[in-house]
Amino acid sequence: MTRVRVESFTISLDGYGAGPNQDLKNPLGVGGTDLHQWLFPTDALQKSLFGKNGGTTGVDNDFAARGFKNVGAWILGRNMFAPNRGPWLDMSWKGWWGDNPPYHVPTFILTHHPRESIEMEGGTTFHFVTGGIHEALELARQAAGGKDVRIGGGVNTIQQYLRAGLIDELHIAISPVLLGSGERLFDGVDMPALGYTCVEFVGSEKATHVVFRRQGQ
Repeated sequence: MTRVRVESFTISLDGYGAGPNQDLKNPLGVGGTDLHQWLFPTDALQKSLFGKNGGTTGVDNDFAARGFKNVGAWILGRNMFAPNRGPWLDMSWKGWWGDNPPYHVPTFILTHHPRESIEMEGGTTFHFVTGGIHEALELARQAAGGKDVRIGGGVNTIQQYLRAGLIDELHIAISPVLLGSGERLFDGVDMPALGYTCVEFVGSEKATHVVFRRQGQ
């Protein structure tokens, strides 16, 4: 059965999942890159990003690696694909990750502005969905072929899927970083009322990993 999952989404100690003022120099907002000191060195991400072995192992790598298992499609908010808003003015922009993004499966971008699909190296094809979160999930489920759908972010996208009760499992990494401002993941989101409980809580040197699961899953 296809599940809808959030994996390796990192927040600061003060609850921010992204810093302020996202732009080309700060794709995760000012200070946002510091959140992911636990993730970038892991063997799992190094393999996914660069096809290289030899990254770090241990608790952080275990969580990073499981985030790629049995994933047949991704859903991303527009922030996760591009820094700009409004109509697509620069059609040469094909995402933050270069020619071979780390998704390697069909990836659906939430947007208000239509755009033709983009086929990338490594199995990633970006599809642009203008009909909202339910349409994106329906298309992603079809593309996943029985595997799971991973919601990659950003904050607003995860919040929409949480409030709609559509996320089955949510893995959050809490990084020992203070951002002070940005986008708080749990603002206006009542996790107990939505049926989520904490089922796993594990610490490492660089992060605390928390897994929430919706009741009945």
